[in-house]
Amino acid sequence: QVQLVESGGGLVQAGGSLRLSCAASGRTFSRYAVGWFRQAPGKEREFVATISWSGSSTYYADSVKGRFTISRDNAKNTGYLQMNSLKPEDTAVYYCAADITYYGRSPDEYDYWGQGTQVTVSS
Repeated sequence: QVQLVESGGGLVQAGGSLRLSCAASGRTFSRYAVGWFRQAPGKEREFVATISWSGSSTYYADSVKGRFTISRDNAKNTGYLQMNSLKPEDTAVYYCAADITYYGRSPDEYDYWGQGTQVTVSS
């Protein structure tokens, strides 16, 4: 099993930045793809970004392209989501997820999830 813990959320003004971290347990983490998803109140969980186990391949939702950057440091068993130029519509609980098979864009493709961290962007 893989255990994931997100951190770095908080309250920020529109146009500001936050960096989310995803700390993972297990010596097999380097072989897992990592994805970030978010869920706003009353909304379904949606894809944000994903990165392959090697870090060589990434994919972003259209809504965050050019503003968010996904990365990972396998030596530290940690994934990151750098969020810049934040907008009120980015407000949501952000979740880190891991999967050993594929860096997919659907929540159904990930087996392991963190507890989530709240991001609130004020206008």
